[in-house]
Amino acid sequence: MNLKRWFFLFWTCMAVGAVVTIVSGSIMQWTDQSFGFMGLEAAGFNAFMMAMVGLLIGAFSQMGFFAYLTLNYIALSIFRKSYLWNALQGYTTLFAVFGLGYMLYEQRTNNWFFWVLPLVLLVCSLAVAYVKIKQTKPSAFVPTTFLMFFVTFVEAWPALQGETNISAIVFMIIPLFVCNAYQILMLHRLLHKNTTTDSATSAKPVA
Repeated sequence: MNLKRWFFLFWTCMAVGAVVTIVSGSIMQWTDQSFGFMGLEAAGFNAFMMAMVGLLIGAFSQMGFFAYLTLNYIALSIFRKSYLWNALQGYTTLFAVFGLGYMLYEQRTNNWFFWVLPLVLLVCSLAVAYVKIKQTKPSAFVPTTFLMFFVTFVEAWPALQGETNISAIVFMIIPLFVCNAYQILMLHRLLHKNTTTDSATSAKPVA
């Protein structure tokens, strides 16, 4: 991964965050008129503000993704065996599923959100992991699931704290999840292009 490709992943992730935030925020605003501090009369201004928030969410997602890659590199160096690290990631993901549900239940969001959100997030994470292994290899299933659920959960922590607001939680989790999915599904493509470019460069005859 060279700097050029990393920069491409960075700004495209921010763009994805902005677009997804505008779309999801607009839908939430039209279905719930209490959502959005300016109301529907200022929909254009709200869209601009949502785009700015989406750019920040995209950048935040990129930071979390980079932190996970660093953690993954360090963990593989410590455990030596990849299956040990995968087992720990799998256990942590399952623990996070129950932890998220318990956190929402303890804050008394309502009678259904505390179990619907963890299950929906888990199913979507498994779906992204399935796509990932179809495009790469089966060993990517657990790390992808860990990234999509646990890392998204950690990144959305600010929205889960304090006074519980379901709209705020959904508004933050959706773009974070999509940005993380975009990055993990783009990573192997960028690495493959980089490898292909390096191979082509090394194959050139020396003048």
